[in-house]
Amino acid sequence: MRAGRIRERFEGRIAGVGSTSGVRVVVGRWDASPWGAFADVMIEDAAGHRVLLAPSERVRDFVAATYSFDEVVIEPVSVVDTADGWEVRTPSLSLRLVIGGRTPLGALLSLVPTRLATAPAWCGAIDPIARVVMKGVRTRGTAGNDRREWYGATSVVSVDAIAGTWRGEDLGELRPVDPPCRFGFSSTPARPTVTAVVTTIERLA
Repeated sequence: MRAGRIRERFEGRIAGVGSTSGVRVVVGRWDASPWGAFADVMIEDAAGHRVLLAPSERVRDFVAATYSFDEVVIEPVSVVDTADGWEVRTPSLSLRLVIGGRTPLGALLSLVPTRLATAPAWCGAIDPIARVVMKGVRTRGTAGNDRREWYGATSVVSVDAIAGTWRGEDLGELRPVDPPCRFGFSSTPARPTVTAVVTTIERLA
């Protein structure tokens, strides 16, 4: 690590889904972070308008300095488990996810020890493979404000159905995340999934 820089780890799960309305949603459910547990939501609509829903000013400032948005909103973000998946609620978004079983990629990831899979060196080494196998996905890259980032995935399960609304409009049915979201150097996979991940961000101290 270069002098004058620090690394911060965010451990949790990322859900990425598309919809027949054209709205694509990425939910970050972080169980461990420098500030404890929290959730945030990134949304890109059919016109390409990108919105961040952040639960606090601290989360807003950090995420908006790392990724790109056209609009940033501070509002409560709740993600809870249901009998068959997740319930995501904010004042402007209501989203139910029906979660299925492990994907073929998830089965492959289970063969890699967690400590190795989440190490920045490993994430950098597999990046050329990830960008070919999964359209729009990167496991390392340069984020905003001279920040470097690594995604270490340890598990992937499918999302089989969604229901909900965005700003009062029905999202419609589940579709792939296509075109890829444009929040940063990497998008969520095109196949709707929930990925267990450790994100490492290196920034100026």
